[in-house]
Amino acid sequence: MKFPALTVLLAAILCAAQVCAADAVTVELTLTDQRVIADLYQPADTAFGMVVLVHGFLRSRHNMAGHAAALAGEGYAVLVPDLPYITDSRDNARALTELVAQIRSGAFAPPVERIVLVGFSAGGLSTLLAAASPGVVGYVGLDAIDRPGGVGLAAARQLQTPAILIRRPSSFCNGYGIAEPWSGVLPKLVEQRLIEGASHCDFEAPTDGWCEAFCGSTDAARQQAIREAILAAVKRLLPREPVASQSAN
Repeated sequence: MKFPALTVLLAAILCAAQVCAADAVTVELTLTDQRVIADLYQPADTAFGMVVLVHGFLRSRHNMAGHAAALAGEGYAVLVPDLPYITDSRDNARALTELVAQIRSGAFAPPVERIVLVGFSAGGLSTLLAAASPGVVGYVGLDAIDRPGGVGLAAARQLQTPAILIRRPSSFCNGYGIAEPWSGVLPKLVEQRLIEGASHCDFEAPTDGWCEAFCGSTDAARQQAIREAILAAVKRLLPREPVASQSAN
């Protein structure tokens, strides 16, 4: 289901209510014929690779801004898009596949060959479904959810991309652990980490009162543990070799 105008409106409201990325360059893309706004974070020096960081259901790129800035500070280029589709993770996966191809071709920045997809909640499903795309060298799921029927579980069985899962215990907002079976079938699962006591909202940076009202309050110590887990996962999947100027050919 496509609601591009609503998605842009929600993003604008969230940006007004939160601290938007001052160091990011905002770019406009076309993915699956939809207008998509994304924030591009560049490190001070040559990037070690690119991370695509994806938000959850009814959220926006602004809810991932803190993680993006931290990853850029560690030497990675980071692209944080607003997903073009609200309800269909498979359509969002197709958009992300197109986005990866644009990154590799240098459509809006120097071409990058090594890309890690990091997705939160429903964004964790969309990124999983796109993680077999050429150029993707790693997948990180942040308290990811699956759809009833197990479209993510089926994709996980076939995925040959190294994967790391970071999650909280079973709860309403992660579908009562609906994605937990992924860990038993991913052929190249590198690590699974459980953040005890975390809420679903602890995985956002920043979150807001809407998330906390439905999915639990946040805690600075838990948020820091999640931030450190994300940084460690990306460093493990993207070894520090300057590649941002590398040709896609």
